[in-house]
Amino acid sequence: MSSIEEIKDIRLKKLELLKEKGINPFPAESFRELSLKEVIDSFESLQSSSTQKWIAGRIMSIRGQGAILFVTLFDGTASFQGLLKKDVLGEETFSLFNDTVDIGDFVEIKGTFFVTNRGEKTAEAQEWRMLTKTLLPLPEKWHGLKDIEERFRKRYLDILVDGEVRDLLDKKMKFWEVTRNFMKEKGFVEVETPTLEVTTGGAEATPFKTYNEDFKLPVYLRISVGELWQKRLMSAGFSKIFEIGKVYRNEGSDQNHLQEFTNMEFYWAYANYKDGMVLSEELYRTIALQVFGKTDFETRGHKFDLGKKWEVIDYRDTIKKETGIDVLDTTYDEIKKKLDALEVVYDGNTMERLVDTLWKYCRRKISGPVFLTGHPKLVSPLSKSMPSNEELTERFQIIIGGTEVGNGFSELNDPIDQAQRFNAQQELLKAGDKEAMMPDWEFVEMLEHGMPPTCGFGFGEMLFAFMADKPIRETQFFPLMRPKGIE
Repeated sequence: MSSIEEIKDIRLKKLELLKEKGINPFPAESFRELSLKEVIDSFESLQSSSTQKWIAGRIMSIRGQGAILFVTLFDGTASFQGLLKKDVLGEETFSLFNDTVDIGDFVEIKGTFFVTNRGEKTAEAQEWRMLTKTLLPLPEKWHGLKDIEERFRKRYLDILVDGEVRDLLDKKMKFWEVTRNFMKEKGFVEVETPTLEVTTGGAEATPFKTYNEDFKLPVYLRISVGELWQKRLMSAGFSKIFEIGKVYRNEGSDQNHLQEFTNMEFYWAYANYKDGMVLSEELYRTIALQVFGKTDFETRGHKFDLGKKWEVIDYRDTIKKETGIDVLDTTYDEIKKKLDALEVVYDGNTMERLVDTLWKYCRRKISGPVFLTGHPKLVSPLSKSMPSNEELTERFQIIIGGTEVGNGFSELNDPIDQAQRFNAQQELLKAGDKEAMMPDWEFVEMLEHGMPPTCGFGFGEMLFAFMADKPIRETQFFPLMRPKGIE
């Protein structure tokens, strides 16, 4: 078997041969008239009319010998077979193809269309042109890229040769397309909000920090899809808005989490968390049916059916049932002792972080789908309190597969209450809680001008990873990789 260096050297010689023949191996112009999908869709009329059309694509296979060659072209829309004959093309043109073309090259052929004796729709070449001469080979069809590091580093090849990967990413694109269409059909308008912020808001996470040379001040990459900005638009008079965009969190990676990912958030004036529960349930079912063609899933040891009735469970009751701890009547030391007894690793030394860790321990057993409600105000700094108990909030989370895959609120619009909660978050930051929320006093000022009752809700591509039963890293087009040579 030839080495990569030897293969490249041979292809460089073929490149030079093309140039010697006066052929540009990287022309800017293509004569392509139809995509391969269009050829397939209109094949009968092309065949009956004996029309000659230019088609193009990457050569995925070459077979045959002597005076006849079959090639498989792929252009991103479909695959299609081409036929090259010496007696049709002439010896010089046919030989040039034989001598210079490799699997992986991009070519175009002008052909007539017919069906072979084996029933294969085919284009018989009357002419051919080189569009891109490749210097390195594609991975072997049946072996592909086996090393996970190599697969992600050369994702473009992984997608090209692995049909399952391509199908997964096609589904992911449809996932967001269905989400966008659903929101628009419900009367929501799509907005864009800043990705660089002076203070991060809308979530509890460690941000990426950078520096604005023009303004001479530190700024952060956003950790939510513009939550505090979208709420400002509520104050501005918008009634139904949403945004789909990138979010950045400078934290660890696992099968559910990455530092860069896509989320969707919507904000709905004159609605509350109960309205959000109804809408989000319909949205999830729509995604499941239109993207995956089903509502029942099995992932990571859990089975769940989004088509069945969704149960509503209580945050406080669930934790008490599982651990014996009442999160509204406990102490820092009691929770810490319980976590140690459960052998749960926790990071952070604040009451909020310990309560959240205790909940996450309980959450992993819930297959769902369920709505979790009744969150303590301690862990919900942007949600309205319940009229029946000021220490609990009008918040809901969607739990499937032991994980949170959606989060919504009756948004807090009391500026005095919000200022108090920001002050509490500031104390957490001072105590070393890196995930505590940064206060945004201009946001409080906006609330003083007035924001209508609003429901906010958001979810991320982790939902797609769950439905596809893949680690979230597998669902990325280009996961972040360390440069080669850096450990």
